[in-house]
Amino acid sequence: MSDLATGLALVLVIEGLLWAGLPGMMRRAAAAALDLPNRPLRVGGLLAACIGVFLIWLMRG
Repeated sequence: MSDLATGLALVLVIEGLLWAGLPGMMRRAAAAALDLPNRPLRVGGLLAACIGVFLIWLMRG
């Protein structure tokens, strides 16, 4: 369970750094996401989740 908490905390750190360092780009990315249909967002989210699971599997063996 502590691994999950660590992973979620790392996501917050990365998100926070992106918003703090590149607010204009993040704002444009969020606006662009609003204009996309649901299907590409779902596919992108599923792909990112699968890559994340694969990377965890590689690291944890």
